[in-house]
Amino acid sequence: MNRRQSLILLLTGLGAGLCRVTFARTNSEAMDAATQLIQTRISDGTLESAALYVRRGEEIFERAFGKLRSAGAPFLLGSITKTMTAAGVMVLADRGELRVSDPVMKFIPEFSEGARKEITIEHLLTHTSGLPDQLENNADLRQRHAPLAEFVQGSVRTPLLFAPGTRYHYQSMGLLLAAEVAERITKRRLPDFLATEVFQPLGMNRTALGMGAFQAADVVRVQTEHAAPESGGGAASAKDWDWNSAYWRSLGAPWGGAHSSAADVARFLRSFLHPDGKALREETVRSMIQNHTEGLGGSRGLGFALEGFGKGCSPATFGHSGSTGMLAWADPASDLTCVILTSLPANVSGSLILHPVSDVVSGI
Repeated sequence: MNRRQSLILLLTGLGAGLCRVTFARTNSEAMDAATQLIQTRISDGTLESAALYVRRGEEIFERAFGKLRSAGAPFLLGSITKTMTAAGVMVLADRGELRVSDPVMKFIPEFSEGARKEITIEHLLTHTSGLPDQLENNADLRQRHAPLAEFVQGSVRTPLLFAPGTRYHYQSMGLLLAAEVAERITKRRLPDFLATEVFQPLGMNRTALGMGAFQAADVVRVQTEHAAPESGGGAASAKDWDWNSAYWRSLGAPWGGAHSSAADVARFLRSFLHPDGKALREETVRSMIQNHTEGLGGSRGLGFALEGFGKGCSPATFGHSGSTGMLAWADPASDLTCVILTSLPANVSGSLILHPVSDVVSGI
């Protein structure tokens, strides 16, 4: 065994703790630069916690920062959840229980007024349905600890912003209705369906929509003083419904309520780089990471974003961000996966950490 192999074996043995490294020495400077970008914000008090997971082929770099006790700690993923919800819907497509071209009203009959009858499952998964991102009474619903059923009712009735299929406009409520379709077909709660049909087959043992089996002490605190406006904006009055509240953590919002570790998010992304049929057929996987919104003002697959990643990423890169402070992507051209999970909301961490780290990693 040579010196490099000895180093790899030693560091790999720390996999359950704070660091795991199997990257070749040729990439050490880049990974040092990436970790320093994160560590600087830990040291100056801007950032409380973070996890970085990078994989290229069989080479892995994994590290926890700040207050994390383990690199496997689950973070609130924010909108990375949308990719997992979309995967659950596409499991049903693989089974022939729906087609993406099906009108939503086939499964939600009350969603049929006016142009709503033209909205398809594909429109929901590609942000082209005309639905808004959040409901007008979003804050009121959260303040009242409303169940998801009330969000569904509001989404069924809310005015459309534009004719279905005519433009791209980011819309969390579209993913909510896609989840509702899945629940009506399966007669199961989406958290349970994703657990058995997506997470378990892919070996994602540190992932749940909602809290699952996690306890409050297990999950990483979001620095909600920097929260997005729709999540309370850091206001003291929002403490019982913001990202850290028991209400929100347990709600299991299909557009932003999943918890997962960095390694599990990477497992999910890599199932699209190297499809093996465990959760989705290869043809379905390929379709989900192809551009379905060309000419509509965005670049979106089914649930996935196809732009906004590292400067060195190829045009084939896919992934998603999360407003809670997350960015995760995979590049088929280089077989490179990068997952950056932080406790600092993206409206701050985006420019300070998420995009600078992605730029560095995408160049290795």
